[in-house]
Amino acid sequence: MEARATQAAVPLPGPDRFTAEMEGHRRELTGYCYRMLGAGSEAEDAVQETFLRAWRSRDGFEGRASLRSWLYRIATNVCLDMPQRPQRRARPMDLAGPATTATAVLAEQPEHRWVQPIADGRVLGGEDPAELAAQRETIRLAFIAALQRLPARQRAVLILRDVLHWQASEVADLLGCTAASVNSALQRARATLHEPRPEVAGDEPDLDPDAAALLAQYVSAFTSYDIDRLVTLLRDDVTFSMPPHNLWLRGPLEVGRWMLGPGAACRDSRLVATRANGCPAFASYKPDGAGGHRAWSIQVLSINDDRITAIHNYLNTELFEAFGLPLALGAG
Repeated sequence: MEARATQAAVPLPGPDRFTAEMEGHRRELTGYCYRMLGAGSEAEDAVQETFLRAWRSRDGFEGRASLRSWLYRIATNVCLDMPQRPQRRARPMDLAGPATTATAVLAEQPEHRWVQPIADGRVLGGEDPAELAAQRETIRLAFIAALQRLPARQRAVLILRDVLHWQASEVADLLGCTAASVNSALQRARATLHEPRPEVAGDEPDLDPDAAALLAQYVSAFTSYDIDRLVTLLRDDVTFSMPPHNLWLRGPLEVGRWMLGPGAACRDSRLVATRANGCPAFASYKPDGAGGHRAWSIQVLSINDDRITAIHNYLNTELFEAFGLPLALGAG
């Protein structure tokens, strides 16, 4: 897991070194802000604002605390200061029960309504396999959505204590409160996260060696649009969602009906592998009518028991740039 916040006092670095040292913390700060805000674009904006505030205040940083803990203090304030949305970010299955293909109505909602995926490379780092596994668990879409149910300060406390493993005294110093109030907030946050939620298929543990074969079968079935074969790869309780639409489906039968019905426009699509939220993911490109393919969605898959348990289709082409992906693929 990540190192504790408190370190020995260090001299104030020069401007170039100060900038370089801030950049060294970008990935972990992006992960922190993503857990706080639930969207990669907002997290990166928050980190940029953190660095800007730190740069402007650098003369006041006297090395009494580590640069890392000082940046976390600023990042926390940035996240708490960001405009509050009238509704929390969520997944479709957090808001209502499943639909069926026969009764489905595609009701599009604003982007800020939904938890958004983030590329693994933006937030995951380190060489320790156990540390990486722990990091992946705390950026799963289900966990990020659960965090958004908490008041912002409780969210910060839970992330700092249970995810980053800071001491209560360190969190109290960062938030300007007492260790007792930190522990109280942590208890309330934990209780909220353990409240009953709609049952949906869970996110997968770390992928085992068979997962690569399963994903290869998924790509083959999807790109050949062999839906009969594709649904055999799905677990019985698989969930299928398409933000920004509030629709979600449950079960292989409904997924198959959708893919052969309203979703049939995805026939002849191409998939490009990527990683998001600690899970396998694919960029989906639909035919453009001229022999090429255009960006359509980011698919985030969950796997468990050697079957696909969830397919989250994010119909947001703005995500492609954040994932370092092109908006179009040429013919061939």
